Amino acid sequence: MNRKTLFATAAALTAVALPAAAQDGRPAMMHMEGTVLDIVADGSSTRVPDLAVIQAGVVTQAVTAGDAMRQNSARMATVLAALRRAGVAERDIQTASVSLSPQYRYVQNEPPVITGYQASNQVSIRFRDIARSGTILDTLVREGANNISGPELTIEKPEAALDEARVAAIAKARARATLYAGAAGLRVDRILSISESGASTPRPPMPMMMARAETQSADTQVVAGERELTISVSVRFLLK
Repeated sequence: MNRKTLFATAAALTAVALPAAAQDGRPAMMHMEGTVLDIVADGSSTRVPDLAVIQAGVVTQAVTAGDAMRQNSARMATVLAALRRAGVAERDIQTASVSLSPQYRYVQNEPPVITGYQASNQVSIRFRDIARSGTILDTLVREGANNISGPELTIEKPEAALDEARVAAIAKARARATLYAGAAGLRVDRILSISESGASTPRPPMPMMMARAETQSADTQVVAGERELTISVSVRFLLK
């Protein structure tokens, strides 16, 4: 093969290789002039909670497992009936847990002895009228509920509030980037990328209480207050 033929073959191979490299999915390397700045910023918005979630149920003890479950079932039926009479919809009542466990007597240097059984049935209740939830809880205690925890106050449809938080987070990131750029004698050219690390709603501490059925109302009050919803974003800017 002479030199002229060799150069022609090499040129043809190069012409074939270039389209193949373009088709294999490898990103083209782009030279970017400027300074890259990464900013992490939080945005928040507040809403008054419109949903209270409370755990309520019955704990019973008896000598035999069957008696413990029968007594528990009867008292729980009364509690559920009270919820329905109070206007709580079926879709807002959900079984959270059912358990049965032996109770032991412990004596030093002796094996534990079963003295009876404890049965528990808990339901999760959603109250859409938060102002009434305290009154309904008092009714449940009178009807036999003796294990109550909550409430967790939340927002049923948080999308609009989260969008407000997103807008606030981007505005905060851009303001911070402008500050850095000015301090460095540069200007913000454009945003290269945005990523969201997720939403959070700080939870207030959940009070827990064990209650005994009584004939008098405790006049429990549940106050909605405000909840803060937060979005965190990472934004990459190009400064020039």
